[in-house]
Amino acid sequence: MSEEAGAAGFDLHPGERLDDLQRDGARLIQNPSLFCFGMDAVLLAAFAEQALRPGSRVLDLCSGNGIIPILMDARWQDRHREEQDAPDPVFSGIEINSICADMAARSAAGNEQTGRVHFIEGDLCRIRELVKPASFDLVTVNPPYMIGGHGLTGENEALTAARHEVLCSLEDVCAAAAYALRPQGRLCMVHRPFRLADIFRNLNTYGLEPKRMRLVHPMEGREPNMVLIEAVRGGRPRLAVEKPLVIYERPGVYTEEVRSLYG
Repeated sequence: MSEEAGAAGFDLHPGERLDDLQRDGARLIQNPSLFCFGMDAVLLAAFAEQALRPGSRVLDLCSGNGIIPILMDARWQDRHREEQDAPDPVFSGIEINSICADMAARSAAGNEQTGRVHFIEGDLCRIRELVKPASFDLVTVNPPYMIGGHGLTGENEALTAARHEVLCSLEDVCAAAAYALRPQGRLCMVHRPFRLADIFRNLNTYGLEPKRMRLVHPMEGREPNMVLIEAVRGGRPRLAVEKPLVIYERPGVYTEEVRSLYG
């Protein structure tokens, strides 16, 4: 497919590119000068899919360019195309950066997802002004990993906000999720293992009980560099630790499981 044909129906702005998500024909508008999605978003979309049900209302926090709602909807459409009587999940994303929120909305429009996927420009720290309480079945979030200004490198404002807790903290994320989730609703998060103590402490503070966890290793025998966690609002204590997910079977070659996530 030519670049012009691939961009048909998408409103691309200068400096933007259109990436194929390899799911149900979905594409995503990205700007390399801002924060582009990575492996963590793909893993979270697949991990959270296990909590997705027909008719679910899903909220993505720190939505960026909209990769997680757009990819989850595309995966759902790909897998459930023949289930005509099952209502589709409806996805919302909250993103504070106006440029990113606009890119996300244009991606959804280009994919003809606007009836199922929409984005809200706003600050999750003011979530009470953006959505109703206890109105979502599932919350997803790929939050900033780094504490405050730790490791800042002089990058642009959008990259800084995506990587560092300068606009919202882990506590803000957990508070927003607890507010948005109905009782027994689920939060799915990807983060870094070195923050696990903080993650569990903040989940507990806001009544979100960890129920499922999976560590992600770059290669067999290497230290984990990501963790996937599912928590339930008001759930009972019991945590299932799933088998590790390994990304590469050898340098540059994905494992079979990871290859399947990319279609």
